[in-house]
Amino acid sequence: MSIAKITEISAISNKSFEDALVNGIARANKTLRNVRSAWVKEQKVRISEGTITEYQVNLMVTFVIDE
Repeated sequence: MSIAKITEISAISNKSFEDALVNGIARANKTLRNVRSAWVKEQKVRISEGTITEYQVNLMVTFVIDE
């Protein structure tokens, strides 16, 4: 039987939501073993002088705990 854990991470990009998502998952894989899935909990943008300057995604990342 496998046991999984969920952790929340936040990733930011100045390009796009997709880039923030890809960077967040890549970073999670450096620290967590057995990453199995993730879902986007929230998306935000930062705006300066009427222009989007940053895209942020908050992710719930699921990984299986080693036995």
